[in-house]
Amino acid sequence: MYPMFLLYFSSTLKDTLSNLSGKATIDFIPISRLKDIEIPLPSLPEQQRIVAILDETFAAIAKAKANAEQNLKNAKELFESYLKAVFENKLHGSKFETLDSLCELIVDCEHKTAPTQETGYPSIRTPNIGKGVLILEGVNRVSEKTYNEWTRRAIPQGDDLILAREAPAGNIAVIPENVKVCLGQRTVLIRPKKNKLISKFLAHLILSKDVQEQLLSHSTGATVEHINMKDIRAFKIYNLSPLKEQQTIVQNLEALLTETQKLEAIYQQKINDLEELKKSVLQKAFSGQLTCREPAVAKTATSNLS
Repeated sequence: MYPMFLLYFSSTLKDTLSNLSGKATIDFIPISRLKDIEIPLPSLPEQQRIVAILDETFAAIAKAKANAEQNLKNAKELFESYLKAVFENKLHGSKFETLDSLCELIVDCEHKTAPTQETGYPSIRTPNIGKGVLILEGVNRVSEKTYNEWTRRAIPQGDDLILAREAPAGNIAVIPENVKVCLGQRTVLIRPKKNKLISKFLAHLILSKDVQEQLLSHSTGATVEHINMKDIRAFKIYNLSPLKEQQTIVQNLEALLTETQKLEAIYQQKINDLEELKKSVLQKAFSGQLTCREPAVAKTATSNLS
């Protein structure tokens, strides 16, 4: 048997091995079960022909995937770069205001785990705090009694922000209008003064790379990053823009974010398609359907994906 032929064939066995082990994660497979796997064994010249076609095809796929991954990275960096440029003058200067002075309230969460149930009010934990938006899919829910107890310090309102203090520290999301939530552990509720600060402006500011580094530079804890309440309240914003200018900045950022997210989705789908193409070619290789045309077909397909 040609070694590379066996290597390529083994890469098709993930599902088969999972079935043999009886688990989604493969920890151990008895030798007796491995012996039951049937290996298609064409002649040695045919094995070499198949390997040559797979080598050429996979080289084209790998190149296209690398291009798509770089484009995906570039799309993400484009927004990050613009975000940094917009807020670079908010981190230094002679005139500043603290976050505490710009907010009606900054309230820490309850330091205990809320009892959950199947239905009820969303309890926002750190995994539910994304980059500017709440992630409500799979959110824990609590009863009305628990909701009332967990919101006794302050009832979260639409346009308030929730900041993650840990795991991961620094993420922040704006609460949508007409959505009632309560704070889970390691979160902070922030309500900007409407005559001073637009919530989405503050969210984008905090999510910018330099501000993230500044916030986390005060982190404590050996195993997880943690933002102290005193550092949140004392956070300084320099050269605060007037409300009208804040609104313009938010509109521009939201428009660019929408476009970059579209690009990210396109490139991620291309990467997924390339993985599926690779699986399809492997399936053909070991079912007697692989032809000499495959590299050309793959190159045509990948040229549309790269």
